[in-house]
Amino acid sequence: MKALVTGAAGFIGFHLAKRLLKEGYQVVGIDNMNDYYDVQLKEDRLAILKKDSNFIFHKVDLKDKKAIDNIFADYQPEYVINLAAQAGVRYSIENPYAYVDSNLVGFMNIIEACRHHPVNHLLYASSSSVYGGNTVIPFSTNHQVDHPVSLYAATKKSNELLAHSYSHLYDIPTTGLRFFTVYGPWGRPDMAYFLFTDLIMNNKPIKVFNHGKMERDFTYIDDITEGIYNLLPKAPQANKDWDESQDDLSESFAPYKIYNIGNNQPVQLMKFINVIEEKIGKEAEKIYMEMQPGDVKRTYADVSDLEEDIDFKPDTSIEEGIGKFVEWYKEYYKD
Repeated sequence: MKALVTGAAGFIGFHLAKRLLKEGYQVVGIDNMNDYYDVQLKEDRLAILKKDSNFIFHKVDLKDKKAIDNIFADYQPEYVINLAAQAGVRYSIENPYAYVDSNLVGFMNIIEACRHHPVNHLLYASSSSVYGGNTVIPFSTNHQVDHPVSLYAATKKSNELLAHSYSHLYDIPTTGLRFFTVYGPWGRPDMAYFLFTDLIMNNKPIKVFNHGKMERDFTYIDDITEGIYNLLPKAPQANKDWDESQDDLSESFAPYKIYNIGNNQPVQLMKFINVIEEKIGKEAEKIYMEMQPGDVKRTYADVSDLEEDIDFKPDTSIEEGIGKFVEWYKEYYKD
């Protein structure tokens, strides 16, 4: 089986590609290798993937429609997992057009390619940030998500809308995956857990936003890849009898579905920091700051439909997950 993974040199893309290769897939990886964070980290992830003869890599930007079309024509992938995106909530305030190019134009090129080169299933990364200003918890895929508080969130919601229209018009089975604060080895250096670890290890103070009064549904990377892998063969089916007044909003009369993938167990930011300190064996110097624009106070995933459909629920504790991350960090940076 052939799978196309965009963002293959990224955090989630790398782990998913590695899992697919282990399961015998041929994986075509795409990444533009931008410098949003340390390119060497991306190169090192790629070096691991390239050891497998079933991995093929193309350095391509998703906004290059001709290059994307050529890759689809050459390889005819049966599964497409779109994980490439301009990430980061705060960065979107400073660099909005980077999000338009990658998250909107790029996604449009991928889904158009799926239209002209039919696939068994298109899965794509959405985000817990689409819940925006919602206050009802846990966040359910049956909730309306029409009040984003960042441009990043708005682009992810737009992906879901584009996917639905293409599922309806062209019968493309699409599944959107709302990831909740993913962490783990080989992670993104701009993420809080990575920044905290790096600063504490180097005896520098950490910034604790909203005075630590936030909660996040931290989800370990292996739980994310397990969820994606098990959803691959579960292409959604159109429900011609779907009724928006009584049926789940995550489904439709089109072959379309949305899932949350989260740990279903919010953790206070201060507890998260304490676990990092414990695993490192060093206490952090903390600078307490106000809430940042685009941030939300709490995320909490309802994963009941994930459990029902694939009998899977993320359950890695932060103690285990952070422990593995700190071990990787020390090995990678020889600290």
